[in-house]
Amino acid sequence: MAQAAKQVQLGLQENWKQFTILVIVNAFVGGMIGMERSILPQFAEEVFGLASKTALLSFITAFGLGKALYFTGRLANRFGRRNLLVFGWMLALPVPLMLLYAPHWNWVIATNVLLGISQGFTWSSTVVMKIDLVGEKNRGLAMGLNEFAGYFAVGLVAFLTGYLANRYGITPYPFYLGMGIAVVGLGLSWFWVQDTRAFVQQESVIDNSPQLKNVFLETSFKNKTLSSVTQAGLVNNLNDGMIWGLLPIVLISLHYNNQQIGLLTAIYPAVWGIGQLFTGKMADHYSKKAMLFWGMLLQGLAILWLPGSSNFYVLAGLSAVLGLGTALVYPTFLTSIAQATSPQQRAESIGTFRLWRDLGYAIGALLSGLLADAFGVDVAIYFIAGLTLLSAGIIQVRMPASIKL
Repeated sequence: MAQAAKQVQLGLQENWKQFTILVIVNAFVGGMIGMERSILPQFAEEVFGLASKTALLSFITAFGLGKALYFTGRLANRFGRRNLLVFGWMLALPVPLMLLYAPHWNWVIATNVLLGISQGFTWSSTVVMKIDLVGEKNRGLAMGLNEFAGYFAVGLVAFLTGYLANRYGITPYPFYLGMGIAVVGLGLSWFWVQDTRAFVQQESVIDNSPQLKNVFLETSFKNKTLSSVTQAGLVNNLNDGMIWGLLPIVLISLHYNNQQIGLLTAIYPAVWGIGQLFTGKMADHYSKKAMLFWGMLLQGLAILWLPGSSNFYVLAGLSAVLGLGTALVYPTFLTSIAQATSPQQRAESIGTFRLWRDLGYAIGALLSGLLADAFGVDVAIYFIAGLTLLSAGIIQVRMPASIKL
């Protein structure tokens, strides 16, 4: 009995080995997105001859719809976090080959739905498991480390695939890199990751927080804290979907080569990732409302400045500011949700938040594509910047200063 009690001690220090494994696993999860980040828009134009921005960005819409799985929280509670993680990696295994040998663009879209579902399972599982392990004290730090690993890997792999595409061509080597990431990620999850449901039961014993009557409605619309965070999460990924799809197109129009595009598209997620090493811990000590407001404001201002910018260093600076703004909000989203829900409902509330947040990819890509086709790329970017600034205003007006259930 003493040994069993020791195994379910909450805390980062007490569970550092398992926590470290999960951080490494999430780096590979992020790497799967990085595989597409800098090359797929050009892959679409070169291999399939797509000219329409709406059609080109459809792969991001498909990814967002696949990733926006509301029921991941419920499945995690029913089947276990580790099992969901392993299943997610199994879904990821065929993705690079499916992209490499896609006979037409609809095949690419279907593959991105599969990638999105995989990401929904794998990333959600690592997030919830880390929160389970550390308890309340270091949630922000835990989320900062988790998101650092994931998004730094997005940036690193985006740079590597851009380099490989510039040196050897769009195919096949960038997709070989994706195959290796999927195999290693599955192996680590299968052999080294342990389930954390026992930690939830342990925390429930000492946590007397009241439960929400309807987790979906409270997280989405009713609870001022949860709904404010949720709308900001949606807008954050909405502008990320726009940047993912349109920034490489803008850079191609400015005659940057694949390696330069890979670097410029990598700066944003790399700063986003590294910044969370600091902003995650800040979320444990400083006002979450203030961090969310300033983060969304910085994002909006950086995006607003993008049209008309052509200098490499100006674009690099704007990418860094955008990454900093996103670093301020991303771990804060999750720590705010965790603090405002009971341990038993945490996974479902995070699942609801992720539903709306990841639908932002689909909405952002579709909206950006339609606006770019109808009015031009600059108008699409200005519109998304306006939505991001509006989201900052909603945080400032609607979200309470202190988080309470």
